[in-house]
Amino acid sequence: MEILKALIEWLTKPGTGSFWIYQVFFLVLITLFSSYFSKKLLNRLHLQLTNTENIWDDAILVALQKPLISLIWLLGLSYCVEFARKVAPADIFSLVEPLRRLGVIILLTWFVIRMIKNLEAAYITRGEEAGEIDHTTVHAISKLLNASVLITACLVVLQSMGYSISGVLAFGGIGGIAVGFAAKDLLANFFGGLMIYLDRPFSVGDWVRSPDREIEGTVTHIGWRTTLITTFNKRPLYVPNSTFTNISVENPSRMTFRRIYETIGVRYDDADQVKEIVERVKRMLQAHPEIATDQTLIVNFNAFAPSSLDFFVYTFTKTTNWVKFHEVKQDVLLKILTIIDEQGAEIAFPTSTLHLFPEKPLIQDGNQ
Repeated sequence: MEILKALIEWLTKPGTGSFWIYQVFFLVLITLFSSYFSKKLLNRLHLQLTNTENIWDDAILVALQKPLISLIWLLGLSYCVEFARKVAPADIFSLVEPLRRLGVIILLTWFVIRMIKNLEAAYITRGEEAGEIDHTTVHAISKLLNASVLITACLVVLQSMGYSISGVLAFGGIGGIAVGFAAKDLLANFFGGLMIYLDRPFSVGDWVRSPDREIEGTVTHIGWRTTLITTFNKRPLYVPNSTFTNISVENPSRMTFRRIYETIGVRYDDADQVKEIVERVKRMLQAHPEIATDQTLIVNFNAFAPSSLDFFVYTFTKTTNWVKFHEVKQDVLLKILTIIDEQGAEIAFPTSTLHLFPEKPLIQDGNQ
């Protein structure tokens, strides 16, 4: 304790002649060692806490490293300038204290933003491993927290610089009205994006389409102003968020089953086989491993078409994957063809029957 007390007295002793140079050198040396040991300590703590299930400690330690080192150097160098100020007073040195306060606020803001970013990445990683994650909600919360931190930091900076926050807020209220009228489209898109985050009609990665507009593709990114949709021909489509408040949006990615609905016709010559064909097709669907038998399943003869006797197949597949659905549908249709062929029937196609009557002989002068 006596050594520490003596060190503090020596550092705070007014510098005369070249004595202040030794004080500055010693303070820089302390700053250097503090930065080095702080970095080593944080790295060791991070290695020990890596295996824990708590994601907060990792996020805080990783976010703290760079801002803490910067804070140590900021304080060290600012106090070095204070020593120089005692020897050579100048008006410019009066800026050291406000700049130091400003630097501390900026570094604290940087630390909090880094922590939010790390927590966002950790929640997404853990959610993907568990198979339950809503990227849209996580990104929305992260953006709202970042905006709140930045706004708070700006108000604190203004307060530290001597400006009245109440006056700033009053001016912001009046200016907000003017900005609202001037940037109504921008605000409409902002609130449209907010409604997307709250209502969650779709998420990143969903296939969406609108029956009201020519919009169809995969959602790639949801921003505060626009939503990026990659169409099926791989072209980026930027849709203003306000558009989604005025149109209907279909989200096929959230369907629970996919439907097979086909009409098949056989020849009129095979009328006596229609009943057996329908019954066999229905039994085939009920036994098919990829058909959802707990959903609506209908196979019925339902129409006398111009060239065929039509029956329809109405059922649902268990899979919602687009590629696998078509594989299942192909298998079902091929099995139907096999059943029709085994019954000795044939698929009908448009035909026309031409009736020819015997040509009547011409009668001339009463003679044939």
